[in-house]
Amino acid sequence: MSIPQHEPVIEREEEDDHDLLTFGEAGARLQEEMQALRRSIAELESRSGETEGVTEDLQKARARLEAVEVAAARNARQTINDDNFEKFFGYRGTARRNTT
Repeated sequence: MSIPQHEPVIEREEEDDHDLLTFGEAGARLQEEMQALRRSIAELESRSGETEGVTEDLQKARARLEAVEVAAARNARQTINDDNFEKFFGYRGTARRNTT
């Protein structure tokens, strides 16, 4: 598995409603988790010959990274705009702002 050196930075919006887990905040948290997992995987790979437990930990970290990457891709596709607001929230309305 190759680890990308540069990833796009997802920035948190200053005006987000902090009582809600917004797509932007979820994306930022997912990105942070992916970065932490990649660091952990790199560290475990450097120790992979030490013990059997390291190999098991490495497999778990890789599986977790894969799951978080899938979640991040799913989160990135969920832009809310006036056209899909009702389908997403289940009632008619308009988006406060279009995110596309």
